[in-house]
Amino acid sequence: MKVLASTGREDVAMVYMAETGQGKLVEFVESIQPPLPREKKWVLIVSTLVGCPVGCRMCDAGSYYEGKLSREDIFDQIDFLVKKRFPDGSVPVEKFKIQFARMGEPSLNLNTLDVLEELPHRYNAASLIPSLSTVAPSGTDRFFYRLLEIKRKNYSGGRFQLQFSIHTTDEKLRNYLIPVKKWDFAAVAEYGKEFYEKDDRKVTLNFALAENMPVDPGILLKYFDPDKFLIKITPINPTHQALKNKLSSYIDPYQDEKKDDRLVEELRAAGYKLIVSIGEVEENRIGSNCGQYVMRHLKAAKDIKNGYTYSTQNYS
Repeated sequence: MKVLASTGREDVAMVYMAETGQGKLVEFVESIQPPLPREKKWVLIVSTLVGCPVGCRMCDAGSYYEGKLSREDIFDQIDFLVKKRFPDGSVPVEKFKIQFARMGEPSLNLNTLDVLEELPHRYNAASLIPSLSTVAPSGTDRFFYRLLEIKRKNYSGGRFQLQFSIHTTDEKLRNYLIPVKKWDFAAVAEYGKEFYEKDDRKVTLNFALAENMPVDPGILLKYFDPDKFLIKITPINPTHQALKNKLSSYIDPYQDEKKDDRLVEELRAAGYKLIVSIGEVEENRIGSNCGQYVMRHLKAAKDIKNGYTYSTQNYS
């Protein structure tokens, strides 16, 4: 893999653009969480596909699809970042998270599982927590049941984070936002209940929440046990796809006044642990947040307010 360019800030987040040995372009990210230094928390976000065939309405990485990344291609991204910061492969970070969420639905690539299986043995990183975010496409049962085996063998006791991207409890609107055949709520709930074991992290139901996309606590309670599932609400980040599809974020990360209080109260009253994750707004300007994809922006003919404002630098 050859790193071609980068953008961002070393004290917030960096996005790297690279070419694989097969000539495919990929992106990957490293970020910290100010004011915490890298030694306290370091997050890597890597790609598993070249583009993505799912085409979520808010995601710039799904505007094309050119196939799966190999096990080596995925490890090349991680190796580059680890060796840049910790050349000996020892990662003395209190919270070291690797998210398989930059570009591509990870369950569509079985090579993701090979990487997860080897990760604990490849680096000296006692605090490693892999994080896998998925829309649970249909036809991926083989992936998820092997994932269950890998988690039990290598990541028990809360050392794995599984997240299902739901976005709304309205099935019709969910199908619009995630335009691919996928597991229904009953199937997600059944798998999540099997995946969660004593001392594990609760399975996350993520809502990148847009205006007029309902989240009904009654529907959630019908399927998802609050003892095994938690709710995370995030903004719709500034992307070309969100602009094209006229999706406005329910949460405005640039306003002090939070408009999510009613929904938060309802979900907590239903018994759910709730995380409202706004994140570092400077990452929107860098283009490192979820759903953003710098190479898509470079091809666009228009700018986006509060998004992708950093220039890229050739890497040397």
